[in-house]
Amino acid sequence: MDPFTTVLVIFALVAMLLGSMIKILKEYERGVIFRLGRVIRPEKGPGLVFIIPGIDKLVRVSLRVIVLDVEKQDVITRDNVSVAVNAVVYFRILDPVKAIISVEDYFFATSQLAQTTLRSVVGQGELDELLSEREKINHQLQEILDQHTDPWGVKVTQVEVKHIDLPTEMQRAMAKQAEAERERRAKIIAAEGELQASVKLAQGALVLDQTPTALQLRYLQTLSEIAVENNSTTLFPIPIDIFSAFFHQPKVEIPEPETKD
Repeated sequence: MDPFTTVLVIFALVAMLLGSMIKILKEYERGVIFRLGRVIRPEKGPGLVFIIPGIDKLVRVSLRVIVLDVEKQDVITRDNVSVAVNAVVYFRILDPVKAIISVEDYFFATSQLAQTTLRSVVGQGELDELLSEREKINHQLQEILDQHTDPWGVKVTQVEVKHIDLPTEMQRAMAKQAEAERERRAKIIAAEGELQASVKLAQGALVLDQTPTALQLRYLQTLSEIAVENNSTTLFPIPIDIFSAFFHQPKVEIPEPETKD
């Protein structure tokens, strides 16, 4: 083998050795190194990381927020209503060493824990609570998941219930209930309006009764309002009191003629 070929082979071997020794970790990555099976603390990175080939093993861990889509779960609520609920979980790795050595697969473990916790929490509440107090349920789910994943070095930052599927019969029943509630409110509002209008009319009648000139002014105002319209016929309302003198006249006694014996 000529010297030039020998130099090329040595250069290639050195390049391969350096390539296996030098690892580059991104800003959001950390490296957990196992040396002869034992973990080296703390974790390495970001940037250049040197390892011993054949002795060290590098495991990359991402520190970015991971979005976990919890598949739809069939749940029976406390008031015996069957619903299908799905959610989304946001979590990130705080301790890469714990995430690798404490659990076999932190992503799969968090996914399974989120499914069981979602069924448990939703099953403890009633349907009305599930629909109206979603923020409370989200906070409760986040606390439970964060408590159980903390030994794994996983931090659950947020949990959101995305969608709640109700049976068709329950949807029709809730629609009827909402419609009945709206009708009840409409009738109450109409009754309150009638009551307020009757009170105002009674107060106006008292004012007109105490001041007869106000009645005449109201009469003239009514005539002016009628005259504004383009009508060929004009109606003049006449108070009934004008005709009272004709209906209630005093009786006149006619004397009987005298008779002569």
